[in-house]
Amino acid sequence: MRVLSIDASLRNTGVAVIDANGGKPRALYSGVIHNATALRSSSCLVAIRDRLAELIHTHEPDCCALEAVIYVQSHKTAILLGAARGAAILAAAERGLPVFEYAPKRIKQATVGQGGADKTQVAFMVRALLGLTETPGADAADALAIGLTHLRSQEAARLGVPGGAQI
Repeated sequence: MRVLSIDASLRNTGVAVIDANGGKPRALYSGVIHNATALRSSSCLVAIRDRLAELIHTHEPDCCALEAVIYVQSHKTAILLGAARGAAILAAAERGLPVFEYAPKRIKQATVGQGGADKTQVAFMVRALLGLTETPGADAADALAIGLTHLRSQEAARLGVPGGAQI
């Protein structure tokens, strides 16, 4: 299975492609879609969708996994995160990819072993689990963690344990 995983944000969307065909998961790609602060929000959404479409075309994932909606204190931030998530979901749905979502706490538990882990712990464990030579930045590490969570969830689902929510 090859999964495109996304930590959606308007200005810095973390993205990863993890391949688990043939055994141990390996990162084929990880990075961040950076959108300048001067760019209008609507233009950021187009940039996110277009870059994800390129990655889907290049890496041909089987599915997409995202972090579920998080609760934030600012309604403006919530709206912008939701819009970025929508652009990501659209990019995957346009190409017929099934889309799954995972709660932030579940991603941290699956990656680090505790739901209250901080970003440095997630990045460290992602590096160890995937055998990376460098610790990825926070947004890319979160995307890699989402991908690993999805792979583990799908494996557990084959054993009868409920998996991630498909949206």
